[in-house]
Amino acid sequence: MTTPIMSDSDLRAAVERELPGVRADLERLVRIPGIAFEGFDHGHVERSAAAVAELLRDCGLEVRIARSGGQPAVIGTKAAPPGAPTVLLYAHHDVQPVGDLSLWESDPFEPVERDGRLYGRGAADDKAGIMAHIAALRAFGDSLPVGVVLFIEGEEEYGSDSLAGLLAEYRDQIASDVIVIADSTNWDIGVPALTTSLRGIVNCFVEVRTLDHAVHSGMFGGAVPDALTALVRLLATLHDDAGNVAVDGLVGRGGAVVDYPEDRFRAEAGLAEGVRFIGTDRITDRLWTKPAVAVIGIDAPATGEAPNALVPSAKAKLSVRLAPGDDPKRAYAALRAHLSAHAPWGAQVSVTLEHDGDPCVVDASGPMFDAARSAFRVAWDGTDPVDIGVGGSIPFIATFQEMFPRAAILVTGVEDPYARAHGPNESLHLGEFARVCLAEALLLRNVATAARG
Repeated sequence: MTTPIMSDSDLRAAVERELPGVRADLERLVRIPGIAFEGFDHGHVERSAAAVAELLRDCGLEVRIARSGGQPAVIGTKAAPPGAPTVLLYAHHDVQPVGDLSLWESDPFEPVERDGRLYGRGAADDKAGIMAHIAALRAFGDSLPVGVVLFIEGEEEYGSDSLAGLLAEYRDQIASDVIVIADSTNWDIGVPALTTSLRGIVNCFVEVRTLDHAVHSGMFGGAVPDALTALVRLLATLHDDAGNVAVDGLVGRGGAVVDYPEDRFRAEAGLAEGVRFIGTDRITDRLWTKPAVAVIGIDAPATGEAPNALVPSAKAKLSVRLAPGDDPKRAYAALRAHLSAHAPWGAQVSVTLEHDGDPCVVDASGPMFDAARSAFRVAWDGTDPVDIGVGGSIPFIATFQEMFPRAAILVTGVEDPYARAHGPNESLHLGEFARVCLAEALLLRNVATAARG
C-alpha cells in the first residue's frame, strides 16, 4: 500500500501542532550537561543518550544505544514503505563545555527565552538538530513516506573519535539513499542555506624551551632568551603583516559565490572598535576557501603569580583550519616544518598533534538537492536558499562520503549568525527553528516524491 503524500498546508499545520511539545522536549535536553570532554562527568552523556533514545522510541523507531570505545550514540530505524528511499538523519547530543560562567547572562543548562531566542548550551548546537528530526517524524505520524535512520552521535564536540568504528559496525543497518547532516547554519535570519564546503582542521601543541630551569630575570635577562618571548616571536611568523597565513604548503583557493557585507560581519563577530580584519581577498574566501591559523591557548605563568624569572619553557595550542582540497597529514607536516625552521635564537621547538580532520566539498546537484531547495523555499515563504561554505569543520562528513559514495549528502542546520555556538550565551532563534522543522518535513516528503519519479 502506497503511503499518502501530505500537502504543503497539511505539513505546515502538522508541524505547528507539534511545535509546543518539540520545544518542551528541547528544553529538557538542554538541561542535561552532556559534555564528552575529559574531566567532565560522563554520566550526563549517558543520561542524554537515554533521553534521546526515549524520544525516538516514542516516534515508533527501533532503537539501540551503541558505542565503539567512546561515548554513547543513539541509532533509531524505521523501515521504508515499499519502493521508498531511506533517509539518514544525523545530529549529536553532546555539547561544548560552557567556559567562564561569569560571561553567561543566565544558567547555561537552564533554558531561558529572551527576545524570541532560546538561550542555553546546546540549544542550537546541536540539540535543536535532534528536535528538528523529531518534529518532522511527529508531523507525519504513521504516514512517514520514507524509511529513516536517526544517528545521534555522543561525542561530536570531542572529535568523533569513535564514529568511524560505529559506522563500520552498523554500516548495513544505517545505509541510506540520502543523508541529512543537521549540524550547520543558515546564511541569515530569514535566508536558508545548504552547506556545500567545510574546512578541515589540524589542532596541535607547540612547545618552546630555552632553559632547563627558571633563572633570575635581572641576573640573566638581556643575554639569555626566555621561552615565552621566544614563543611569541615564533607564533608571529605564522602570519604576514596583512594577517594572511604565512606557512608554506598550506593551500588555498578562491571562488566563494557570495560575500559578507563587512558591517554585518563585523557585528556578528563582535569585533572591538578600531580592530581591522586580517587577511586579503573577499571575506567569504578568507572564511571558507583559505587556511586560517589561530593561537587558542598558552601555558605560561599567570600574571598574578609570575615571579621575576626567565621562563624556561612555554607551550601554545594552535587551531589550523584547512581549505577544501588540502590534506591534514600534509598540512601538519608543513606546519611542523615551518615552526622548526623559524625557531628564534636556537630555541628548542617540539610540535605535537592533538587531532585532525578532513575538509570536504559536496556536489550539491541532482534531484535530492532540488528536493531540499524546494522544501526550504516553501518553509521560508518563497526565499531561495543560498549555497554556502563554512569555515568550521565537520570532518566526519568526509567519512560519510567515503563509506556511502552513492548517497546524496545534505548539510543543513538550525543555527544563524547570532547563535554563538561554542561561546557564552549560545541561543536558538525560535522563529527560524520553526521553519527548519517545517523544511525537514517537506524535505522528507519531497525525497519520497522524487524517488517515485
